[in-house]
Order: sequence, then C-alpha cells, then structure tokens
Amino acid sequence: MRLLNTASLRVESFPDNAIPPYAILSHVWGPAKDEVTFQDMQDGVAEQKSGYVKLQRSSAIARQNNLDYIWIDTCCIDKSSSAELSESINSMFRYYAKAETCYAFLADVSTLPGMPDFGTLLQASKWFTRGWTVQELVAPRELVFLNSSWAVLGTKDVFAERIADITNIDVMILSNPSQLQKASVAKRMSWASKRVTTREEDMAYCLLGVFDVNMPLLYGEGRKAFVRLQEEILKSSTDQSLFSWTPDATRYANQEHSGATGVLAQHPSEFAQTSHIVPFGANTNPYAMTNKGLQITLPILRHRGFIWHQGVRESFAFHRSFHRNCSIAKNVLDSERG
Repeated sequence: MRLLNTASLRVESFPDNAIPPYAILSHVWGPAKDEVTFQDMQDGVAEQKSGYVKLQRSSAIARQNNLDYIWIDTCCIDKSSSAELSESINSMFRYYAKAETCYAFLADVSTLPGMPDFGTLLQASKWFTRGWTVQELVAPRELVFLNSSWAVLGTKDVFAERIADITNIDVMILSNPSQLQKASVAKRMSWASKRVTTREEDMAYCLLGVFDVNMPLLYGEGRKAFVRLQEEILKSSTDQSLFSWTPDATRYANQEHSGATGVLAQHPSEFAQTSHIVPFGANTNPYAMTNKGLQITLPILRHRGFIWHQGVRESFAFHRSFHRNCSIAKNVLDSERG
C-alpha cells in the first residue's frame, strides 16, 4: 500500500503487514489535468498542479491529529498499471474502513454550521451525488467533513440524521459500519440509484466493497460491469431482494424487443424504489446463475388471479408493460396435491 508522508509530501510504500496508522481523503475529483497523479509525484511536477493544495491541506490536518501518513486516491495509485488499479479498487472499501479517520472535503460548501444557508449547501453538495462516495461515507469508523476552506464542519456522527435524509442510508449504518451487511441487497443498491460516475463501468466497481465482493476490472465493457456485479453477489448471497428492481422504460426504449428484460438490472437507478426492502429471511433456498439463466426455487402464491412468486414478486410479474425473460418449471409439492 502506498501512503503520502504528511511531513515530506512524498509517497512511500508499505507491505500489508506493516502499514502505519493513516488518514484518508474523500473528495470529488476536479478536471483530470488538475489532479496530482502518482506519475506526477515520480516526475517531480506535482507542485505545478492546482490539485496539489489538496495534498498540502489534508496532510496538514492529518499532522495536527498526530498522523504521519494519509492515503489519497489521485497520487497513491499507479493508474498506468491495470493490475495495481484493479487491486486498489477491489481493496478501496478496506482502505477506508482501516483508516484512523477520513476527511471528506466538500469543495462546494463554503459556509459553516449555524449559518442560514448551511443546510441547503450541504444537501446540494456534489459529494453526495458521486457513486464512489457511497463506500467512502459508510466504511470509515470516523469521518470528518471539511468545507471549501478546509475548516471542520463536523463529523458523520454529528450529522447522521441529516445525512440519512440526504442519502437514505440508515443512521444505524452510518454510526456503525459493522451493520452494513445486515441491510438488504436492494436497499444497498438504492443508495447508488441517483448517483453518477464518470465512467459507466464505475457504477459497478464503486459498489464492490458495499457488497463485500471482488471481481476483475474490464474498462470498455460498459453496463455489463453492473450485470457482472450482480452475478458476483448471487454467488455469496441468498437475498432475493436483488431481483426487486423496476425496469426503466427510457433505458430500453431504443432496444430491439424493448418489452422484455433479463432478470438482472442494467443500472442502480432501477433500484430507486427499493430502500424499504428488508431481507426475506435466513431460511432461503440456494439459487445460482447457470448457462440457461437463473435457477431458483420459490413458493408460488395466487392473488386476485395473478401468480406472484414469493420473495421476488416483481421479478416475474408483469410491471408497467415490461416483463422479464424467464421460463418456470413448477414442481407440485405433496402438500399441494391434497
């Protein structure tokens, strides 16, 4: 792991078994040309970039808190190495979880708590709209918000209820990251439903740690990355809420056979209405994605003439003129034969 020395502002490397205590910076990237990269640090041109002030100011705050190192994504990852980039993104949640403290720099919040426009500016901050900041908000044990002048606004715990209103992330999870995996898959997906990333694939990659899964990065695959994410979740979870998404009509408007979709969502936005869903229960039959599609065992319930499949009702029911492509084989249980 590479860390920035907060005194010398030089990048140093550490083996996994000898990583010193460190702070970590969460921020919204400016134009790529302005951010300090690992290569800039190696070439000695970092100080020429306007983003160098982020290194200076965050390091100064870390030093004030007796931390000799800080991790910053722009300069601590060698992005010219696809292997290192993949390892870092798959480890990102762990980096934030193990940090002594996280500094969330809100470049578009210029005021302080107690001032008339503070609440409005905080809620409108671009930081809350980015896909990557879901895990950067949830994972750290301690998170300190800083305004555009690098003044302390307050901690995640202090603003927990306000943040919950902005993000739909439960106060319990904001205050205790160990509760994260108790939230349903659908609820966790909903947190990213209105967020954006610069690259389409990153809408999947930014959620790897939220679901505690790993997968290789394949930039260029587009929305297939989000399908792969769901397939990885399927391998380790029996939470049927993964299938409780709502097709986005605009997303399929230009596709051939636009009335049909697969069983997996194409984008987190299709989970926008699932923040209320809780896990179905521990006694769930296993299921798997095969070369024929999803293989799953579910009880079938009849209600007002429609067949609903308990636990994934919306997945196989007609919904807003869309239907999922699927074939169902029904085995009648002895108890149903009478």
